[in-house]
Amino acid sequence: MAGGTIPHFQNDGGYPAIDIGVKEFMCVGANPPYDHPHVFLDMGADAEKVCPYCSTLYRFDHSLHADETRPANCLYLDQAA
Repeated sequence: MAGGTIPHFQNDGGYPAIDIGVKEFMCVGANPPYDHPHVFLDMGADAEKVCPYCSTLYRFDHSLHADETRPANCLYLDQAA
């Protein structure tokens, strides 16, 4: 995603899988203070990737935009202090 920002996703709902519209992203776990180290994940040629920290399965769905998830509301938005 050269020239753009890497989307961050969170899993406050404890979903076993989240569909996303990008193949390069960051997983933060749950929202702070229950987050884990923010880890960069790249699906490469695959269509899914498991986060090594929280075991969330992320699945690529080309019909979703970079800021959309299924289930909804799994995009992480940093709340600046």
